[in-house]
Amino acid sequence: MVTADPGVPVVSDDLPALARQARWQVVKTVTSSKAGHIGGPLSMMDLLVSLYFRQLNIRPEEPDWADRDRFVLSKGHAAIGLYAVLALRGFLPLDELPTFDKGDSRLQGHPDVTRLPGLDSSTGSLGQGLSVGVGMALGARLAKKPFHTWVLLGDGEIQEGMVWEAVQVAARYRLSNLTAIIDRNGLQQFGLPSSEDTVRTDRGDRRDPWFGVDLAAVFTAFGWRVLEIDGHDYGQIDNAYALAQAGDHADRPTVIIAHTVKGKGLSLAEGVHTWHSIVPSAEDFERARQELEPDELELLDAHATSAPTMNGASA
Repeated sequence: MVTADPGVPVVSDDLPALARQARWQVVKTVTSSKAGHIGGPLSMMDLLVSLYFRQLNIRPEEPDWADRDRFVLSKGHAAIGLYAVLALRGFLPLDELPTFDKGDSRLQGHPDVTRLPGLDSSTGSLGQGLSVGVGMALGARLAKKPFHTWVLLGDGEIQEGMVWEAVQVAARYRLSNLTAIIDRNGLQQFGLPSSEDTVRTDRGDRRDPWFGVDLAAVFTAFGWRVLEIDGHDYGQIDNAYALAQAGDHADRPTVIIAHTVKGKGLSLAEGVHTWHSIVPSAEDFERARQELEPDELELLDAHATSAPTMNGASA
């Protein structure tokens, strides 16, 4: 049994099981709501579960705790993935997930900080999240606050110009209390027009948006510390998070380039661009159930033990 002390991350020895449960909640919720994204939430799930159950200093029973670590989901269209993890961590009831993307729901299609406790920023317009994180990290330094700020971005999203303005500013102000995580799943829904007939489609060239570019070298040149990992290897994730939290001897911000698979965990979705945003068919849903659905008692036990106390959880 896992018990959460205030301000201390829940330590779970079975992160893969938690991630499988969260992935199942994503597929089940998108299917029932007939709206949402699947590919991106599944690719980032191991990163999120590790962050919320091993790393972040947070209090689900006190979501506005002033010294909590901050987290910004810059790729806000993947909100259902974050909601699933927040539910398992105890910020909201699991049975609230089916209200996703409904009128008057706290669980909007993109995170709305005015509606749901546990969110630190509203996001959705791609490219803006890192700037928000820079502001939080700089504010923490000026206020002499101990919290760390984490921002999760998509690899397609970082094609936005304002991301690189934030990258430059973070290095200039030596924000070692800021960590960016890039979910580099190498596949985007829309792409640039292709010059090769073999890869041209109605939506452009969907190959890795940073094809042929050494992203690690780019961030290093901007003055960031770069950690490059397998985004589905929990040992590598934990080590990178620990290094990032500890800060850098040169006071550089840290970027974790996490190589992931879009649609990870659901075999029919892995590496398939159409699963970026799709409502599963009845056949797809049954296949997902066979691959992902946990035992109901296992799911309820994980939810109850990860956060035994909740405030303001009514829908």
